[in-house]
Amino acid sequence: MQKIVKTDAEWQQQLTPEQYLIARKKGTERAFCGLFNDHKESGTYACVCCGLPLFDSDAKFNSRTGWPSFFKPVAEDNVMTEVDRGHGMVRSEILCARCDAHLGHVFNDGPPPTGLRYCLNSASLVFALKTGS
Repeated sequence: MQKIVKTDAEWQQQLTPEQYLIARKKGTERAFCGLFNDHKESGTYACVCCGLPLFDSDAKFNSRTGWPSFFKPVAEDNVMTEVDRGHGMVRSEILCARCDAHLGHVFNDGPPPTGLRYCLNSASLVFALKTGS
């Protein structure tokens, strides 16, 4: 996959201040405040920075954590993980494979079939409604 690389100034011009803080500076939105936490439309959630499809609504579930949660990505190659040792914890950070945007974290307490919970920041995502049924 071809990487998308931009300067901080280019990202700041493209994104809102909240999107920039979360997606480019590894921030976290407050629980239960994100646009997609209770979102129930059918479609695909993509990277706010580059538009790469990341998660499908069919894999979304209510984790009761306050952040949109999914049990699997659209394609394994579309997300990467890195060790995050911030805030006195060791977690697996989720990044967009194309532009390295910070998406959230993945945990091993999700539902079947994967047992994973991809916990995302709404500000790191854009949504495309599923068309044609």
